Amino acid sequence: MGIAWMMLAIAAPTGANASAFDSAGYRIAHYRAPTRRAPEGVTRIAPEAAAMLRPGVDALFIDVTPVDPGAVGKPERMTIPGAHWFPDSGRGGIDPAVERWLIGGVTRLTAGRAAMPVIVFCLADCWMSWNAARRLHRAGYQPVWWLAEGSDGWRDLGLRLEPNRPERNRPQ
Repeated sequence: MGIAWMMLAIAAPTGANASAFDSAGYRIAHYRAPTRRAPEGVTRIAPEAAAMLRPGVDALFIDVTPVDPGAVGKPERMTIPGAHWFPDSGRGGIDPAVERWLIGGVTRLTAGRAAMPVIVFCLADCWMSWNAARRLHRAGYQPVWWLAEGSDGWRDLGLRLEPNRPERNRPQ
């Protein structure tokens, strides 16, 4: 099976609860809810297709899962090996410093190559990855691939997760 076959191009959401979105179209409430359609300009990628790619070589893997509110000390998360963690950068109504951190970090990690594929993920049924994928596409990154099943889908394939810490220079 080829990667292209396993990727699903899906249109932006329709019929969603309008109060869950801001005027710019980002989800701002109820982040843990089913996500069926990729944002406009973004392609959904299946976990099996993502697993065939080498992080940092074939694509840049970006994890946007928020920090566990119960975490004490330096936050850590089990994530896809080789992924870069930008916690909370998938929120709607994002703090401008967090948005600059995400986009600046992706620019640094891609060495400014906006054509390097970027795979954005969180957990299964997490709108934060949807928001972040949309944000990166709007910032000029193409292609942006959305791994809707997130690290949960990766783990469900029997693939390992590894501990990771947030990317450097995280805004407080």
